[in-house]
Amino acid sequence: MTLFAKIQSPSALALPAGILVLICLMIVPVPAFVLDISFVMNIALSVAVLMAAMNAQKPLDFSSFPSVLLFATLLRLALNVASTRVVLVHGHEGEAAAGRVIEAFGAFLIGGNFAVGIFVFLILVIINLVVVTKGAGRVSEVSARFTLDALPGKQMAIDADLAAGLLTADEAKARRREVATEADFYGSMDGASKFVKGDAIAALLILGVNIIAGFCLGMISHSMSAGDAAQAYVTLAIGDALVAQVPSLLLSIAAAAIVTRVSDSRDLAGQIGGQFAAPGTWLPVAIVLGAIGCIPAMPQTVFMPAAALAGWLWHALRKRAAQPVAVVEDLPPPVDPSRIVLEDVSDHTLVTIELGYGLVPLVDERRGAPLVTRITGVRKQLSQAFGFVVPQFRVRDALELPPGEYRILLGGVVLGSAPVRADKILAIDAGEARANHTLRGEATRDPSFGCPALWIEPSARDHAIAEGFLTVDASTVVATHLNQLLSERPHDMLGPDEVKALLEGIKEHSAGLVETIHPQPLSLAAVTRVLRALLEDGIPIAHPLPILASLSRAVQQTIEHDRLVDLLRADLGALIVGRACPPHERLPVLTLDAGLENAIVQGMHDPVTGQPVIEPDLARMIGERIAELTDARGPGAIPLALVVQPRARRALAALLRLRVPGCLVLSIAELPPAQPIEVIDVIGAPVPQSTPPGLPGPDPIEPAESMAA
Repeated sequence: MTLFAKIQSPSALALPAGILVLICLMIVPVPAFVLDISFVMNIALSVAVLMAAMNAQKPLDFSSFPSVLLFATLLRLALNVASTRVVLVHGHEGEAAAGRVIEAFGAFLIGGNFAVGIFVFLILVIINLVVVTKGAGRVSEVSARFTLDALPGKQMAIDADLAAGLLTADEAKARRREVATEADFYGSMDGASKFVKGDAIAALLILGVNIIAGFCLGMISHSMSAGDAAQAYVTLAIGDALVAQVPSLLLSIAAAAIVTRVSDSRDLAGQIGGQFAAPGTWLPVAIVLGAIGCIPAMPQTVFMPAAALAGWLWHALRKRAAQPVAVVEDLPPPVDPSRIVLEDVSDHTLVTIELGYGLVPLVDERRGAPLVTRITGVRKQLSQAFGFVVPQFRVRDALELPPGEYRILLGGVVLGSAPVRADKILAIDAGEARANHTLRGEATRDPSFGCPALWIEPSARDHAIAEGFLTVDASTVVATHLNQLLSERPHDMLGPDEVKALLEGIKEHSAGLVETIHPQPLSLAAVTRVLRALLEDGIPIAHPLPILASLSRAVQQTIEHDRLVDLLRADLGALIVGRACPPHERLPVLTLDAGLENAIVQGMHDPVTGQPVIEPDLARMIGERIAELTDARGPGAIPLALVVQPRARRALAALLRLRVPGCLVLSIAELPPAQPIEVIDVIGAPVPQSTPPGLPGPDPIEPAESMAA
């Protein structure tokens, strides 16, 4: 913001102007009526701060309190300096010379007896300094220390919730900001409590200066007797000290109230009132007060009415607690039993999770609905991985299922089912559990990956972790199984509605690109079919711009579906290979013997699709050989890629998708020219060769050209 803009904003100038006024109060002499107005404003400010602290639902609702405390303390000290000047200069003229407020505090509140005033002031200082301020400072110090110690753990918990899909990026950013603000607030309060302590000490020193200086000035400069000087100056000094000490005590109480608050949906009065509204609190009070009142030496006229009041409170609260809570419900219109609607016979959701009645507690809102939260996280993760918003899931009970079993359906087709124990923890042996472990439980298998596991009691969770087991609750078991099943079928969840939402989102910043594809020359159904084909081939659409750009170039040549997919794959070859092979690494390649490949291409064809049909014995031989080579490489190696002619790619991809899903099937046109390769084997070759004819060695520059030749 420029300087001119700050000048135009009155709120930006309010604080600097207020500080300038405080400096003027300390330096420039002011008349008595200005002091009266300033003292009244100081008291009003202190009461306002106290009310704001009491009405805050949590400490961070009054996060500006440390700064407010600083400026309120400076205002009070400035008024002390200004009033000291007025008392010492005009104190000999009478009690009204220092203003009506100081006169009232010095005369009315202490009855004109300065000795009583000194003791009252000292008691207020002791209460403020020793009791309230010291306790609030200790609470601030401990809160600041604990908050800073817990800061890394809170940030890790936010990161874990974000990774699990329980929070969006904006929600995680807001949570991190709140955690950082909380740490800053308690650290500031730890230092701000020293302001109040220093203010109380300064009040004692200023009172001493006023008494000694006024006593000396009265006798030396104004030829007053010792009694007259004490009566005039000491009374005004005490009044001045009390005027400053009352707001100081209010601010100390506000500081103590704000640092001792516990986060609640109510203000402090509502929180305390709600917790004292239990009927059992007041019956013992009535009994104790009545017993004390029965003692002959006690004043029965005080204790008995108090006991009766406590008993009345107990009776009234118990009567109110016994009344049923009135629940106003909108009664639905009467249902015609002969009328059947579509919702009664049709399920409009694509993915359904059915639960036996024993698993209903997993979706009970009174228990936090852990399964619903986990499923929401799975849906967010799948949407981020696939590149489109996965349709809403549905969770419902199924009476035909066993009590502890669930099943997952996609479009009405059962994808998987398994029994779980809602009240137990699943300890999974992922290969790291000790062979001679002492963990006992119900033996089972993890439904997602088939690992051996045990259902154990929640109290044995720490024991299982110590034995090397991975422990998850029942809701996590269901959510993980759901994630594993749906991750293999992204194309089944992409429909025209999802594609339409995807295209409308891209239109906001790339409208021209979308117009070259849809609605002409490709309809929404055609675009959906192309994108489903890419997903079925394992190509995500999380980055749609390069895919749509390739599609825009491809539709200039053809709009026939199979040809479009081939052109898209050839244009996206770097993306396809890059997902399987890290940069600057050699891609392990398999090829088919030339005779075998020609036999597939020139053999039988499906009359409907026009694709080659591979004979069963040949398909079994190819699948077994590639599976053998894949197993020999181990789980951590770069997956193998079978490079074939474009006309054979689709048939071989369909074959290996079932037999060796980890093998990448590429046409020669999809292999990037600059991709370094390493030929592992030639399938169907009569004699194994180290470097098959027509294929290059591991030279990273010429492989595609040699293979094309």
